[in-house]
Amino acid sequence: MQRNKLGSSELYVSEIGLGCMSLGKDENESINIIHKALDEGVTFIDTADLYGFGENEEIVGKALKGKRDQAVLATKVGNRWDHVNEGWEWAPSKDYITTAVKKSLHRLGTDYLDLYQLHGGTLDDPIDEIIEAFESLKQEGLIREYGISSIRPNVIEEYLKRSNIVSIMMQYSMLDRRPEELLDEIHENNVSVIARGPLAKGNLTDRIFTDKASEKGFMDYSASEIHDLMRKVDEVSNGRELSHMSLRYPLDHPAVATVIPGASTVSQLENNVKASHIQLSPNEINLMKQWSKMNYYDQHRS
Repeated sequence: MQRNKLGSSELYVSEIGLGCMSLGKDENESINIIHKALDEGVTFIDTADLYGFGENEEIVGKALKGKRDQAVLATKVGNRWDHVNEGWEWAPSKDYITTAVKKSLHRLGTDYLDLYQLHGGTLDDPIDEIIEAFESLKQEGLIREYGISSIRPNVIEEYLKRSNIVSIMMQYSMLDRRPEELLDEIHENNVSVIARGPLAKGNLTDRIFTDKASEKGFMDYSASEIHDLMRKVDEVSNGRELSHMSLRYPLDHPAVATVIPGASTVSQLENNVKASHIQLSPNEINLMKQWSKMNYYDQHRS
């Protein structure tokens, strides 16, 4: 599988990664999915400390036991469980980040993370303190690189100017093209995009033509609009699966290093990986852009 350099780092990630949030509670099945991913050439494994209250990290750690060198392992930080109010609170302090990383390392069964990501953020955060925390963890050897997971243009601008991030995780698909206004700038800053949600909760797959299709729509698309869009894509598919074409769409821009569809079964993982065997022509990309909407962020702007 094609591997792409992650920003200015020495990390190379598979163009099709694995987002672990959708792993189920069946530990054996989840471990089998991760093992199959590694066997298929998937190297980028992404989780977060809040998935399952840390249980997701524990499962990933068990799956990577004895296979740690095969994975570029990423997790996220910033959300802390409030035992008094019984909910997650945003806690992007240096103290919390440097404490939380050790808990994640323990759950993952490793002594270092390849990529540590801030799981959100606003301009009200102590950004310099957050950057200082990540840089300190790099110096200690606990993390190799750091990035952010954010869709907010003003937050992204600040980290591009003030930090040494190597990646930005953003929701990006044919139905959510908001990142496109930022991709050139991100690429010019030698930072990579990790595209999450590339299948838009299954709306960009063949399921749209079955009784399993969503009737809720997605973002500013109605279900019928998604159906019409995918019917057009299907007409130029030449036998390629819609999910594979949809996974290729974000990868067209050089800023995007990897897409991270989730998988709750081995068969889903195997199908996602097949997208690495196809390509989209420039004309096909242009058609998909003509048929879909260019949506924009309307908040969190400078």
